[in-house]
Amino acid sequence: MATNKEKILVVDDEPSIRQILKTRLSMIGYDVISASNGEEALEAFRAYDPDLIVLDVMLPRLDGYEVCQELRKESDVPIIMLTALGDICDRITGLEIGADDYVVKPFSPKELESRIARVLKRLKKTRASNASSPGIIHLGKIIIDTNKRQVYKDNERLRLTGVEFSLLEWLVSHSGEVFSRSEILQQVWGYTSEDRVDTRVVDVHIYRLRAKLEDDPNNPKLLLTARGSGYLFQPFMESRHKQ
Repeated sequence: MATNKEKILVVDDEPSIRQILKTRLSMIGYDVISASNGEEALEAFRAYDPDLIVLDVMLPRLDGYEVCQELRKESDVPIIMLTALGDICDRITGLEIGADDYVVKPFSPKELESRIARVLKRLKKTRASNASSPGIIHLGKIIIDTNKRQVYKDNERLRLTGVEFSLLEWLVSHSGEVFSRSEILQQVWGYTSEDRVDTRVVDVHIYRLRAKLEDDPNNPKLLLTARGSGYLFQPFMESRHKQ
C-alpha cells in the first residue's frame, strides 16, 4: 500500500485505460490525475508536479516520445512508458530519450503497479540516503555531488535522470567490480530474478551515461563493458572523496 499519497500522472488517449488505472492506483493509496494527449500531459505535469508519470507512446497532438523529450529538458521525474509497438527498437527509443522503464501493451495492471511501486521505493530510498552520502566525488574532470545528485564535467552540469544518477552512483561506489545486467537491474531498478524485464534496459542507460560522461563514447574509459559478464566503472587513481 502507498502511504504518503505519492502523486501519479497517467497519460493515455484511451478513456478505459485512464479510468482503470486511476481507479486501481487510487484504491491502493496513490493520488492520481490523468491526461488524454501530449499537450494536456505537459500542462498537468507543470500544474501537478507528480512523483511519477505513466506515459503512453501513441498520443494525439504530441506523442509520448515528444512529451518525454520536453520533460527531460526540465525534470528528472520518473517516467514509465506504455507502448504497443512490436519492434524492440521502437520500445527502446523511449529509454534512449530518458524514460526510466517501459511496459508493453496489452499489460497486466498488477505488473504496472509493481513497476510503479519499485520506482517510487527507489526514489524514497534515494532521498533518505542523501543525508548520509559521502559528499563530493572527484573523478578527474568529472565531479559527482551525491548530496544534490548532480554531476559536472569540465565545470558544466550534466543533466542526468534519476535512474541514470542511481546507476552511475552504484557503479562508482563499487569501482572495479563487474556486475551483470541482472545484478544491476536488481540493485538499481529493484527487480528480482522472477521479474521478466528486458536486460537491454541496462544497455540503453549505460549508452546514455557514456554519451554524457565520456570524451569518446565509442571508446569509453570510464564505463567499461566486461564481455560476457556485464559492466564496471574504471577506478581513477586520483579519485578522492570530500565531506
